[in-house]
Amino acid sequence: MPVELTREQARRIAVRAQLLTQDRPPDVAEVARRLTVLQADFTAYVAPHAHLLLWSRLGSDYDRGELDAALEDRSLVELRSMIRPGEDISLFRARMRAWPGPEPLRDWQREIADWVEANDLCRREILQHLQSEGPQPARALPDSTAVPWRSSGWTNAKNVQRLLDFLEQRGEVAVSHREGRERIWDIAERVYPDDSAVPVDEADAVLARRRLAALGLARPKVAEVPGEPFDVGEIGEEAVVDGVRGRWRVDPDLLERELAGSSFDGRVALLSPLDRLVFDRKRATELFDFDYQLEMYKPAAKRRWGYFALPILDGDRLVGKLDAEADPAGGVLRVYAVHEDEPWPAARRRAVDAEIAGLATWLSLAVTHEEH
Repeated sequence: MPVELTREQARRIAVRAQLLTQDRPPDVAEVARRLTVLQADFTAYVAPHAHLLLWSRLGSDYDRGELDAALEDRSLVELRSMIRPGEDISLFRARMRAWPGPEPLRDWQREIADWVEANDLCRREILQHLQSEGPQPARALPDSTAVPWRSSGWTNAKNVQRLLDFLEQRGEVAVSHREGRERIWDIAERVYPDDSAVPVDEADAVLARRRLAALGLARPKVAEVPGEPFDVGEIGEEAVVDGVRGRWRVDPDLLERELAGSSFDGRVALLSPLDRLVFDRKRATELFDFDYQLEMYKPAAKRRWGYFALPILDGDRLVGKLDAEADPAGGVLRVYAVHEDEPWPAARRRAVDAEIAGLATWLSLAVTHEEH
């Protein structure tokens, strides 16, 4: 029989898993290991996602140089736009070697494999260039593609960039570092740890267990999404959540802690729009009754909460959004609005104001309240 959870219990498990209680983790390495991935998104309307996520877990003592240092010494590495612990690369090597995937291939996989094969000369020239010249941006690499990349989207005709993306998936090249937002590429063996490959089935099970521990609870299967998945298969304990349809899988350790009545010391936190607590919008609605969308791609007149509004967590509830913009040149954090999903008690308002002040201090900015 599945374990029966209240929504409050489910939320508390999710918040604990995401390291958002008063019991803060000690450093960047621990956050990366526990959360498994930090998305490498460099939108700096407030702060780049990885830095904002680390600040929300570690507090205002977090120094952005710590993440840079971890990437430089390869204790963290970037793979497919996700920053991961370097030792985790062993969990992806078998799939890299089996690229584009096990048979039978889907049509789109076959098309990509055929395109890479048709441009094998360009592939070999890129690898030779990186081997001899060292790390290079895509724009510095030779484009001798025989068949150009065709897309209806923004990648159309970006031949070298798309080929590098696929060579990264094959484990032949890797992101050495970034200069601004630009990826600098190198031969994978000079970037990744020299670890042996974990067999695919074993690696998938390890990744699913770690993903469940990072999320707390998740659906066994969800619609496929770009980037890091949200589903976990049959890993963990089966559960149902009161008032929510369907079955869930729950991390056993977090479940035991919750059912044992362990005290929950929540806090107020300002989250990145890409934070894993809220990025699965369906789960955020089901468990937190939280209505949210990232509105940066909407026309200004159609935005409800703001260009890059930060979800606001209070304990085990998502209670609002902060519409703010960092202006380093002007030395200010512009607060345009604090949206309350329901009327807040005075204590919550004071706590949120204090967290906004903490964000400004961390950014070395002064808070100003303005209208768009």
